[in-house]
Amino acid sequence: MDERTRLRLDVSYDGTDFSGWAAQPTRRTVAGVLMEALDLVLGVGTASGLTVAGRTDAGVHATGQVCHLDLPTEVWRQHDGKLLRRLARLLPTDVRVRAMTEVPADFDARFSATFRRYEYRVTDAPWGAEPLRRKDTLAWPRPLDLAALNAAAAGLVGEHDFAAYCRRKENATTLREVTRLDWRRDPDGILVATVQADAFCQNMVRSLVGAMLAAGDGRRAATWPAGLLTRRERSSEVTVAPAHGLALVEVGYPVDPAEYARRSALTRRLRVPVAEG
Repeated sequence: MDERTRLRLDVSYDGTDFSGWAAQPTRRTVAGVLMEALDLVLGVGTASGLTVAGRTDAGVHATGQVCHLDLPTEVWRQHDGKLLRRLARLLPTDVRVRAMTEVPADFDARFSATFRRYEYRVTDAPWGAEPLRRKDTLAWPRPLDLAALNAAAAGLVGEHDFAAYCRRKENATTLREVTRLDWRRDPDGILVATVQADAFCQNMVRSLVGAMLAAGDGRRAATWPAGLLTRRERSSEVTVAPAHGLALVEVGYPVDPAEYARRSALTRRLRVPVAEG
């Protein structure tokens, strides 16, 4: 068997015109576009095992997505130093590979990750989103109170069963640990939610945002989002916030590469990951 080298890819994309990350035969997806470009440069099937840290949904953006793939070591040696620029010429302008780094064979973009961090952008300006930010910022029709948003967020931090906020998948747990959840208002008036957890189940981030926005504009009490954590099924009262306000901004990994395998084994024991965002 040919020797193979594992590569970490750091990827950014504007999710507006993608049907999410995962390859689908009849839809334009980030993974599909990326593999098409790799096949053109390296030859069909040369790159294998494309695995992503977080399978973002249709319309969700990323500035800090991570994936890995394997190349024959001889091919990597031939293309190292020029593959990044060749991909830049072939990829559409709404997706960029920013870095390609050789990593140990036990690095797993999905299972070795220690956290995923998302940001959600909202404007409550009466005129709506600025034209240049309309594709990554939700325009909210009511004034939002920052203190109320943060009060709602505080009750959701920690390890909980987030069944009320998830689209349940068979044989997949909805137990998650949210390590950070807070809101800030930037100098330009944009409200930004930062959500960090070990992992997320499908629609969880946007469902959390939808519940907090209901508290932030006064339609619900600040304690309401946390109160839903007692439920064991998806809550029909929670509105899923639109995808375009959400971006995956960072994926964390152990500092010591020797920990990649241990972290991967631990994650596999804890849960069967499902789609995120």
